[in-house]
Amino acid sequence: MLLPHTKEREYRFRLALRMGLPIFALIFAIFFSTNENISTVFYIELILLFVFSIYFILYIIYRSFDIRITEAVSKTFTREYLYKYLKKEIEKNKDYTLILISIDNLNDINARYGLKNGDKVLYKVASWIGEYLKEKDIENFPLGHVKGGDFVLGLKGKKSEYKPILELMCLKASEFKVDEIEVKISSAITETSYSDDLNYLIENLFELQEESRTSKLGFKKEEINPSELESSVINAINKKRFVVMSQTVFTHDKGVMRECFLKLKAQDGKILHPKTYMKVINKLGLMSEYDLMIVEKSIDNCLDDKEQIIALTISPTSLRNPRFLAKVKELLKQNENIKSKIMFILNEKEYYSQIERYSSILRSLRSMGVLITIDKLGSYHTSFLYLRDLEIDMVRFDAIYTKDLRNKGQYKSIVDGFNLMAHEKNVKTWIKMIEDKESKETAVKMQIDYLQGKYLAPLEKIYES
Repeated sequence: MLLPHTKEREYRFRLALRMGLPIFALIFAIFFSTNENISTVFYIELILLFVFSIYFILYIIYRSFDIRITEAVSKTFTREYLYKYLKKEIEKNKDYTLILISIDNLNDINARYGLKNGDKVLYKVASWIGEYLKEKDIENFPLGHVKGGDFVLGLKGKKSEYKPILELMCLKASEFKVDEIEVKISSAITETSYSDDLNYLIENLFELQEESRTSKLGFKKEEINPSELESSVINAINKKRFVVMSQTVFTHDKGVMRECFLKLKAQDGKILHPKTYMKVINKLGLMSEYDLMIVEKSIDNCLDDKEQIIALTISPTSLRNPRFLAKVKELLKQNENIKSKIMFILNEKEYYSQIERYSSILRSLRSMGVLITIDKLGSYHTSFLYLRDLEIDMVRFDAIYTKDLRNKGQYKSIVDGFNLMAHEKNVKTWIKMIEDKESKETAVKMQIDYLQGKYLAPLEKIYES
């Protein structure tokens, strides 16, 4: 039996016991009141006790609806109870490990096989987790349903004790099915050496899971204490402490653009990588302030160098923020001599439903001389939809296609298709991470308009505060 089942039974037993207390009190009062000379006051007290007992029982029943230990579907802890339980466990145990186990294709299961089968999969996976760990002599651990197809469980000890078990579990899960329904499972593991704050630990689990899915990019995020990271980000933005790097982009062997990359500086002068802190910026609601720093510094660069276009990545959510947009337009009006020298590179995973509003914003910026590029074409489905629905100047292919070009692999025909599709819409094409002669020659033959990479030009530091 899983710990959530045990805790649910304990809770229901204590609830029934509390509800029985007034009844026991009534029986006790009647049993010890056999005296024939019972006063009227006693009967009044007995009636009052009876009324109070009914009220108390109804109150307990009502309150029980507000307190749920386990979910009706998965039969595991609710998220609220799981967090409460884990916080106590982390306080009691110096070394504590959290594991995330996710059903990656739950949405597809719900859509294809129906919600009832989706619920069945949730229950079966939770049961399977309990059975598997029981085989490894791991029992009575908290297991809760956090959201969607995501379960979190807690174990006493260091993650090094459980990592091999988790890896074997994931290997075994590759063949896991529920009534011939294929179930795709992934996982992540973290421990209290990262942080003793439960919220940070849960967030870290999802970050680690996402990193494992994108590990082909070869970037490993540096582990920094999350509270220290938040403090460093806030301090850097408030005091405008950052470094700007740039790389030249070429067309026909001529440098025509410079892409700028901004990195924040911690209090101790250490440089923070954007992939380390971008999620923190979003969480703290500082994305507009961060993007505004980039725009302001880029405009200064344009004033110093009027020959090349300055390209910078801006969050689409910032562009759709009225205050940010108003400030950017004000800066552009004050510096009309930089018209057509600023480019915004945009990308987002989810398609923005109010596309007419988004299109109107981009048109207004383009009318002021801002060039618009959609990034990661071929990676996010939104890049195709935005190429179709928005008026833009350029698209940039995802890096995975560049890596394939140097081997003249399977994606060459796909890139040819992207290139043709963009050119038919009078949109220029751009490819990055050109790191050898073969890749450059292939891209030139394919008539891609703009090339970028270490083979063509190194990264250069152009500003530090």
